[in-house]
Amino acid sequence: MVLITDIYVFLASVVLISLSGVLMPGPLFAVTIQKAGKSKSAGALIAIGHGIVEFPLMFLIFFVLSQFVIPNYVQVAVELVGGLLMILMGIQTFRKRHATQNAPMTSQRESVLAGIRTTAVNAGFILWWLTVGTALILNAKLFGLIGFSAFAGIHWLCDFSFYTLAAFAVFKSQRFLNDQVKMAITFFCVAVFVGFGAYFVSSAFWSLI
Repeated sequence: MVLITDIYVFLASVVLISLSGVLMPGPLFAVTIQKAGKSKSAGALIAIGHGIVEFPLMFLIFFVLSQFVIPNYVQVAVELVGGLLMILMGIQTFRKRHATQNAPMTSQRESVLAGIRTTAVNAGFILWWLTVGTALILNAKLFGLIGFSAFAGIHWLCDFSFYTLAAFAVFKSQRFLNDQVKMAITFFCVAVFVGFGAYFVSSAFWSLI
């Protein structure tokens, strides 16, 4: 791994890597656009829920996990368990599709919990931090705790900015969305959860063969 010794270059690379990840549609984006139809602040609240899981994980890697090599069976377990949970979330979303369409305004607590729940079961999120994220944290260690804290804050702000803007845009455009489009959004969310889940479960099985 090539380490970047200039903190400004490193933080700029953090922005680019973080944005490249957040711009790729995934479970958190799916749940954001699902909740955004009921609340313009859903994206910000989901990002806060995401941060509640992400910040402790970042500090755990910084102080503990970066000292060790992550065994292959841990990654397989994350893929298998996380993938199955994501498929389950997709099935639940499908079963509640009509109730979701006719649901009242999304509460702030519900959006935060959605961010926590979706992040915690996202195998891709955990694996990213055990691989790419850990490499970034090892680099951040060169700049001490202050440099690492700047890295953590900038990374999360990229998530926060994107999901806040995405939810606001969906909320403002909902007047143009008929029931068919809203149902299509729900099916998109189901496809993302089931698709990502199936990918991680199959990846786990292939690793075991």
